[in-house]
Amino acid sequence: MIRRREFVSLLGSASAWPLAARAQQAMPVIGFLDARPLGTFESSLRAFRQGLKDNGYVEGENAAIEYRGADNQIDRLPGLAAELARRRVAVIVAAGGAASVRAAKAATTTIPIVFLVNEDPVKLGFVASLARPGGNLTGVNFFNAELVPKRLALLRELIPGAARIVVLVSPADAVGTEATLRDVEPAARAMGLQILVYKAATIHEIDTAFTSLVPERPDALFIAPNSFFFSRRSQLVNLASRHAVPATYSARDYTEIGGLMSYGTSFPDTYRHLGAYVGRVLKGAKPMDLPVMQSTKFEFVINLSTARMLGLEVPPTLLASADEVIE
Repeated sequence: MIRRREFVSLLGSASAWPLAARAQQAMPVIGFLDARPLGTFESSLRAFRQGLKDNGYVEGENAAIEYRGADNQIDRLPGLAAELARRRVAVIVAAGGAASVRAAKAATTTIPIVFLVNEDPVKLGFVASLARPGGNLTGVNFFNAELVPKRLALLRELIPGAARIVVLVSPADAVGTEATLRDVEPAARAMGLQILVYKAATIHEIDTAFTSLVPERPDALFIAPNSFFFSRRSQLVNLASRHAVPATYSARDYTEIGGLMSYGTSFPDTYRHLGAYVGRVLKGAKPMDLPVMQSTKFEFVINLSTARMLGLEVPPTLLASADEVIE
């Protein structure tokens, strides 16, 4: 026989079960779509989670994140985006290039989309304007291609006698490649530099590009900013080191693993802003009411150990202007 007190206790426990289930179902799910392989941008994801946390959401506690990475296979993005849309996530984060945003935009007109792109989102047709996005998209626009002339100038300051520069671009990133070449060619002409353009869209093509460019004996190498090269940064840095080619990169992640120098947007800062915007959307803000944020924090990093290995003497003025010098 069950005593009345035990019966009430059991009844209370039973009624708590559906409440717990409902609470779990109420946890918002964030769909994170990226063209790159998962695991290649973990430091950026940590910053993204920090931005979420700053707005009251902690992964695993009161928010869940469904990750989808395309492993640099752009044709997989539409299917992954459609999968997240069918999952009816609360918001889709589209990062890793404009192709991710296009896929997410094609998959849903109702689920909020928060993007991260380095091209003009108005020109790409993602939003009506930066101040008033309209529709279900908003996000963070960071500068990368626009920083190309500055990167070239810093490289020339490090290697004053440079005359021939190889620019490595990825044909898979047509928009990014066009922007890079549009900016680098006039900047190079103004400095009296000769530009040699090499292309690589696969791991094998990166190896082939280095095999081809080494006999040309370029004075330096300029790696274009794009998500594929970022995911292959270890390969690029190792090849540049093996062939003793001074190279400049678009993010500190390259320099931290042995790249010579980098100048570009601060990705931890950018991804923190991305997480903050997602948090605001989860709290009820509509993308159409959130102006596209423009990242304004840049980092110049020099790896002094790599410079010494290459026999380069870094000018004191360049060292003084660096945000960080890696010994």
